Amino acid sequence: MMLALAALCAGATPASAQVKVSFQSFNGSFFGRYPHTFVVFEGTLDSTGQPVNENYGFSAETAGPAVLAGPVKHVIIVEGPKYVRTTNRHFTIPISDETYLRMKQEVTTWRKQPGNYYDLDRRNCIHFVGRMAQLAGLTVDYPAELLRKPKQWLNHIAALNPRLGARRIR
Repeated sequence: MMLALAALCAGATPASAQVKVSFQSFNGSFFGRYPHTFVVFEGTLDSTGQPVNENYGFSAETAGPAVLAGPVKHVIIVEGPKYVRTTNRHFTIPISDETYLRMKQEVTTWRKQPGNYYDLDRRNCIHFVGRMAQLAGLTVDYPAELLRKPKQWLNHIAALNPRLGARRIR
């Protein structure tokens, strides 16, 4: 009887706090939004109990023909809740506080790069999200034919990491 009561009480304890990172894509639209990929952090830090609800993407500061010509000014984008809800969530993984803090440091590093840091073929949103995935322990590569196709690229990353159990987004 005492053992059963102890087991019942153990099951009633609150779940451990944890931050999860989701990898998302946007297909593009007729209203000027290009295909895009970004990360979403949600949860609670184990160490402090601080809630986390953030997202980050990397993009050119201004869309236009100059993006096709070479490096241009860059920006870290934070999307609104409606945009996040309407995008494709490819997969979500739990991360440690240490990994979350390292990822946040990487966001700052990309944000603070001087000059023209965004390059459509060498340093775009895919490369940024790829770096986040590497920090989370995922296998990442950048096939040239996917560098401008965020949804297909994240499907590719999911296939490279079968332990994620992610379904292909169509």
